Amino acid sequence: MRIITDIAKLRKALTAARRKGKRIGFVPTMGCLHEGHLSLMDACRRENGLTVVSIFVNPAQFSPTEDFAAYPRQKKRDVLLAKKRNVDIIFYPSIKTIYPKRYLTYIDVKKITQTLCGHSRPKHFRGVTTVVAKLLNIVLPDVLYLGQKDAQQCVVIRQMTTDLNFPVQVKVLPTVREKDGLAMSSRNAYLTPKQRREATVLYRSLRQARQQVARGERRAATVTKNIRRLIRQDSKGRIEYVACVAADTLEPVKTLKGHILIALAVRFGKARLIDNIFLHV
Repeated sequence: MRIITDIAKLRKALTAARRKGKRIGFVPTMGCLHEGHLSLMDACRRENGLTVVSIFVNPAQFSPTEDFAAYPRQKKRDVLLAKKRNVDIIFYPSIKTIYPKRYLTYIDVKKITQTLCGHSRPKHFRGVTTVVAKLLNIVLPDVLYLGQKDAQQCVVIRQMTTDLNFPVQVKVLPTVREKDGLAMSSRNAYLTPKQRREATVLYRSLRQARQQVARGERRAATVTKNIRRLIRQDSKGRIEYVACVAADTLEPVKTLKGHILIALAVRFGKARLIDNIFLHV
């Protein structure tokens, strides 16, 4: 496994791989790797001749009041985990490499970035799309691997790659969960033991919503109301949003039909956790 920090050196290595006919898969991360990331690497390794993983904590997607400085960074552990997964290349750029002096260009996907997480994080997705576009231009992968936990991010990135004609296939893989159902996230490290126990209510409330829909409930307001009630009943988490939206457009829905995304964001102390389920009604 190679660790490369320089764009020119990475491009040289990838050009050599393409000349050998290797298909390139790419997994972008912010490090602090967990089984969710590793599942993406496993799929990438199975389906491609060369696997590239980027580790970059992207300052452009954090607001001044968010946790950029505190975000967990575990380089030695991350490198060891990636090596065990037989990753071929880790791209580990510095901030100056990605955003050199006088950097002025950003990508802004409209409409679908203004709902769900976009309400409380208005510049977040501009930072996400900008860095992913830059990484795609640097790596030029055949396939991009993303996790469903970040459902809105997946929709936004898919829209961007379509709109800007990136020649890449976007694959979204299922959320990986702890044994008690909590979606794996780097920010789970912020939770106290009590908050960690309470946070299991997130997936439990989503499972309950799925059961209600299976029994015939079609009113989005009723589904979200029940989710909120259970979260408030079983935890001290501060609900940021609970929403039922169309899975492809992220438009709010009143009646559940077709492909639906039920998504939520809840704060436990300094940890902001998100989770979701997809339904076909």
